Amino acid sequence: MKKKTCLFLLIGCNIFLCTVHATIKLPNIFQSNMVLQRGMPCRVWGCADKNEAVTIETEGKSYKTKTSKDGKWMITLPQHNAGGPYTIIIKGKNTIELNNILYGDIWICGGQSNMQFHVSEVKDKETDAARDNNNNIRLFTAGLATDYVQQDTLSSGEWKTCDITSIQNFSAVAFYFGRHLQENLHVPIGLISDNLGATSVETWMSNDALKQFPQFSDYYNLYLAPKKSFKQLNASFAEMKPTWEKAIYLTNDPGLTEEWYKPSTDITTWQDIDVPGYWSNNELKDFDGSVWMRRTFDLPENYKEKTFRISLGQVDDYDIAWVNGHKVGETFGNYNWRNYDVPDSFLQPKNNVLVVRVFDAGNKGGMYNMFWDPRLAGKWKYKTGAKIDSASFKKPVVVNNYIFGTPALLYNGCIAPITNLAIKGVIWYQGESNADRAAEYRSLFPAFIKDWRTQFKQDSLPFLFVQLAGYMPEPEKPANSDWAELRDAQASALLLPNTGMATAIDIGDANDIHPKNKKDVGVRLALAALKKIYHVDTAYTSPVYDHMEIKDGNVIISFKDNPQLISKDKYGYLRGFAIAGADNIFHWAQAYIKNNTVVVFSNDVQSPKAVRYAWADNPGPLDLYTTKGLPVAPFRTDDFKLGTEGKTFEYIP
Repeated sequence: MKKKTCLFLLIGCNIFLCTVHATIKLPNIFQSNMVLQRGMPCRVWGCADKNEAVTIETEGKSYKTKTSKDGKWMITLPQHNAGGPYTIIIKGKNTIELNNILYGDIWICGGQSNMQFHVSEVKDKETDAARDNNNNIRLFTAGLATDYVQQDTLSSGEWKTCDITSIQNFSAVAFYFGRHLQENLHVPIGLISDNLGATSVETWMSNDALKQFPQFSDYYNLYLAPKKSFKQLNASFAEMKPTWEKAIYLTNDPGLTEEWYKPSTDITTWQDIDVPGYWSNNELKDFDGSVWMRRTFDLPENYKEKTFRISLGQVDDYDIAWVNGHKVGETFGNYNWRNYDVPDSFLQPKNNVLVVRVFDAGNKGGMYNMFWDPRLAGKWKYKTGAKIDSASFKKPVVVNNYIFGTPALLYNGCIAPITNLAIKGVIWYQGESNADRAAEYRSLFPAFIKDWRTQFKQDSLPFLFVQLAGYMPEPEKPANSDWAELRDAQASALLLPNTGMATAIDIGDANDIHPKNKKDVGVRLALAALKKIYHVDTAYTSPVYDHMEIKDGNVIISFKDNPQLISKDKYGYLRGFAIAGADNIFHWAQAYIKNNTVVVFSNDVQSPKAVRYAWADNPGPLDLYTTKGLPVAPFRTDDFKLGTEGKTFEYIP
C-alpha cells in the first residue's frame, strides 16, 4: 500500500491542547472556512484558565460558560439550517474570530490508501475550474498522530475552500463524493479527509472497542489498560534506562568490550546471514541475546547531501547501529521503524561499514522488514555476542508504534480529537490490509462501525463503505480468495442500520492496488448516501444477493429490491459465476438473465448446492449490471468454511 517515509516524523507526536493555559485555545478543527453540521446542536469546545468565563457570539446572540477545574470548556450552539457565511467570535481573556463559516453536512472520509489517493493522481485529470471552484464545498485534511491515549486536538490540518488548486492534494474519492452530493442537494458540504495508506481496521478502533476481542488482550493489557501516553512511557523508560543498561542490557557482551563496531574488526570467522528475515527461520532460531551484524555500502554517485539515511526497517527487539565506527542511532521496540540520518562527516564514497547490534529479548529476533528501503537487503556477516535467558530477562515497556497496524493508535491520534463534532456521516474505503484475516473482519468491521457511533454520540451515524475493487491476476479456475472473503465480510455489515455499500469490483486494476478511477467510486458512494441517508427516490445502488431457488438442475438467483438487470455482453452471457454440488467443489458455470433473476447451471454439476459470483481477488471482466449502470455486488450463497477462518490479529511483544 502507499506509504510515505515522511509520515514517520509524526510517530510519537503528543499534542495535549490544555497543557499550557492562559488564553482561550481551540482544537484546530475549529477554523475560519469550516462547515458546521446543519440540523443538529453543534458543540464547540476548547481550553483556557480554570474558572475563566467564555462567551461565543454569533448572529447577534451570546452563549456563555465557565471552564472546569482542568481548564476545559464546551458550549453547544443550537441547531441551524443550511447556509452562510457566518462569523463566530469566542471571547475569554483573548478573542478568537472565525469567519466564512457555513452550516451544511460534514462527512468524515476514512480508510487506507485508496481513500488517501489524491485528485492529482487520478487517470482523467480534473481541470474543470468552472465546476470545481465551489465555495459550498470545504476541505480539511487531518494531520497524523498516534498514541495509546486519546488526544485533545489533531496534529495539523487546515480548512480550505474548494477550488481547482486545493482539490489536487485532497482525497479523490472524498472530493468526487462531496461534489456529487453538493450538486444534487444544494447545501454546503464539509469533507474531513482522515486516513492513512496500508492501515488495518484495528488501528482506527478505540481502546474500549478492542477490549471485547480476546485476540487483543495481551496488547491491550500491556499498552492500553495502563492509560499511559507515549510521553509518559518515554519518560519512564528514560529514567530507568541507565540502570537497566548497566545491570542487564549491555552486560557480558564481548562485542562491546572488544569493540566489534569498529571497521578494523577481524570478521574472518563471522558467518553469512540473509537479511531481512527472522532468526526463528534460520540457524539462530534458538538464540536470544545480542547478534552483531555487519555489511558495507556505497553512497550513490555524486552524493552531495549533508546526511545519508540508513533505513533498517523493523528490528526484533532492540538495536544499536554504527557507521564507520560512529554510533548513529538506537531504537527499542520490535515494531518501531529504524531511520538513522548519518552525518556526511562519518561517511566515505565507498565501502562504508555498517554494524548493527541486534538484541532479541525473546520470540523471533532479527532485522525482519526492509520494505521501505531494500538497498540494505541481502547477505550480511554476523557473530553472536551476549546470550540471555529470555524467560528471566527484564524487558521494559517501551513505546512500540507501527503506525499501519498497531491497534487504537490512529483512533487516539486522529479520530478521538474530533468525536465531539456533530457530523452527518462517514465514508470508508479500507480492507486491503485485513484481507488475510477476512473472517475476523466480519466481526471487527461492524464493531468498528458501532464504536464510532458510540464515540461520536450518534447511535444511527450513517456509515457508507467501498467494497474492494478487483486486483491481481484472474484465476484459471474457482478457488479460495482472501479478497473475495473480505468483500463478503464487508457486505455483511449491511445488516447494520444506516449503512450503504459502493461496489468497485468492476473498476479495479489487476496490476495496481490503487486503481486510478476514483471518480466512479466517489459518485457511487454519493448515490448510496442519496438513497440510504437522504432518501432521494431517484438514487440507486448496486444490487445485492437476496435468495436462491434450485429447480431442474438450475440455481435461480434473486436480488433485493428486484433490480432491472442487463448483460453487457452482446450475446447475453454472464461471466463470473461458479457452482458447486454436494462435494462443495466449485466449477465455472453458465448463466443468463430471466425475469430479473439470474439462472445458473453447469454440465459438471447435476445437483447444484451453492453459487458464487465474482468470487476472486480479481474476477476479470463482468457483464451483470443494472439498467442504471451499476454492477451487481459479488456474493456467495453458501456458508462453507472459508480460507481465512481462524486467522486473527497476533501481537508479538
